[in-house]
Amino acid sequence: MTPQPNPEAGAAVKAADRAHVFHSWSAQELIDPLAVAGAEGSYFWDYDGRRYLDFSSGLVYTNIGYQHPKVVAAIQEQAATLTTFAPAFAIEARSEAARLIAERTPGDLDKIFFTNGGADAVEHAVRMARLHTGRAKVLSTYRSYHGGTQQAVNLTGDPRRWASDSGAAGVVHFWAPYLYRSRFYAETEEQECARALEHLETTIAFEGPGTVAAIILETIPGTAGIMIPPPGYLAGVREICDKYGIVFILDEVMAGFGRTGEWFAADLFDVVPDLMTFAKGVNSGYVPLGGVAISGAIAETFAKRPYPGGLTYSGHPLACAAAVATINVMAEEGVVENAARLGRDVVGPALRELAERHPSVGEVRGVGMFWAVELVRDRETREPLVPYNAAGEANAAMAAFGAAAKKQGLWPFINMNRTHVVPPCNVSEAELKEGLAVLDAALAVADEYTTE
Repeated sequence: MTPQPNPEAGAAVKAADRAHVFHSWSAQELIDPLAVAGAEGSYFWDYDGRRYLDFSSGLVYTNIGYQHPKVVAAIQEQAATLTTFAPAFAIEARSEAARLIAERTPGDLDKIFFTNGGADAVEHAVRMARLHTGRAKVLSTYRSYHGGTQQAVNLTGDPRRWASDSGAAGVVHFWAPYLYRSRFYAETEEQECARALEHLETTIAFEGPGTVAAIILETIPGTAGIMIPPPGYLAGVREICDKYGIVFILDEVMAGFGRTGEWFAADLFDVVPDLMTFAKGVNSGYVPLGGVAISGAIAETFAKRPYPGGLTYSGHPLACAAAVATINVMAEEGVVENAARLGRDVVGPALRELAERHPSVGEVRGVGMFWAVELVRDRETREPLVPYNAAGEANAAMAAFGAAAKKQGLWPFINMNRTHVVPPCNVSEAELKEGLAVLDAALAVADEYTTE
């Protein structure tokens, strides 16, 4: 893993990208994408030979790092055997991937509907819930992200929704617990939990319980800030759903497959949803794949009634072969246990120590390889380091922080006034300490923008 500089090739890649690639979530003329030459394990590098430790796991999906040889070999073997086949047939890689996933999902989520990624998994979970209940409305939280397709982005609770919000998608947003910035004037986790549940049940009462098909929650919100729900909250939502006949959907697209130190974040809270979406870590993003894990009761709805939905590439053999290999690698190499141990023994203590020394750190929170560092201008008032949805000059502080990290070889995950520590789940302790040292130095730059 010694990057060889080749700036001429890099310039050609960059020129073709600028001429023809239309990038997501971006003003096309205002971005300058890095041309990547290769990647391995927890690192990637550019055409100038500069190497970066990836504390973002791509988009929080390379849970076993880049180019794991066993998964690469499985994709190659499947390509040589059966590259593709229509979803209506029984295919070995598809069946085995479904079996391995179902073995690990909580409760009776034993039927797997495969999609191409997380957004369409959410689309189909919502469709299943509406057909199962005969109701239309779906409740989701502010400070959430569920995908970029039409229904999923309407469910999303951050500014990426605004441009596509139809106002007629049958979506109602509510506040989830988040003690650091409580909407309920709570002072303890117990108060935050109780008041958040009361708020949710009141929202349902005013919307009309008989009109609500589903509540969808990220088990632990990802891009929105890795806010760990307080003890009892998810169990309380489960009780509310049971009380009113509402389908409970957990979105594990980002939190699933080892990211939290458990196979699924739901296992941390001993809660079983009716539907659970997944993607990303299911095969470390090597080939696009997502899905919905379905409970027995909802599967029974479609036992003799056709499910009106499908995708040409549902359960694509290459993607499923990658999932089989990834799940087996995670089990054989103790990847889930590694994430739990290093999160508990290395990342958590290190971030808490950084918080004591850096006035820009308002709060750290997380579990496994899933942590957020909330940056503030003032720790007393908790004013964010940059305003909500800041851009341009208003975002200068976070831009300076990010540039400092990249200059020293760390690729951070940054959203609004937070940086997330989300490296591959099989990252080594030495790699973590390397990245945390760079984070320490970059936070010194953020400190310059505080009031202290």
